Amino acid sequence: MKKPINKYIDHTNINLNATKEDILKTCKEAKEYDFRGVCARPKWVSMVAKELKGTDIKVVVLIDDPIGDSDHETRVAICKKAKADGANDLDIVVSIPDIKHERWEKIEKDLKEICKIGPTKVIIASGMLTDDEIARVSSIIKTAGAICVKTATDKDPLENRELDEKARHLKIMRKNAPGLLIKASGKIQTLKDVNKMIKAGADIIGSSNGVKIMKETKKYV
Repeated sequence: MKKPINKYIDHTNINLNATKEDILKTCKEAKEYDFRGVCARPKWVSMVAKELKGTDIKVVVLIDDPIGDSDHETRVAICKKAKADGANDLDIVVSIPDIKHERWEKIEKDLKEICKIGPTKVIIASGMLTDDEIARVSSIIKTAGAICVKTATDKDPLENRELDEKARHLKIMRKNAPGLLIKASGKIQTLKDVNKMIKAGADIIGSSNGVKIMKETKKYV
């Protein structure tokens, strides 16, 4: 294993009903376990940045879920504000409608501008895509200048399937975006799940179950 389990995990709270207290708790847990990052919605970025100041934990923001269908200007504006508020990583959903209509040039143009704003991890909602679509969009994401290809948000239908399918998608992503980080997310709930994703090639794990996963690791120390 290349690094400790905790440093794979972007500790995630993207619950639409999350309160200030919920997000503060997520930040506290991230500091306790020294996770890679905290992933939250745009409205919480400035508070998360304040809470994580002085640590090396990244502020990660989820943008334009679940299918990336906001217009380009809106997406850019949200990314710029998140960056100004203290976000380190922009986790933005690619336009799934554009993929389905094979608007590849539009996708690349959109992502190139966004990637100039800050380090960008592009979510492809792989459970909604064919293998060919995963391969094509992963290649475009590399060309656009992103740092990472990411599988899913909490709305990806793949969450209701076996993680073996997600692992297979990771391999397609790795093959078609060589050199980029690969982030696995969506219903990764146990240490076994994490290890399966790492074995398949994940560099980062997005999960709201980080604390539970870390408690499991204690059983094997």
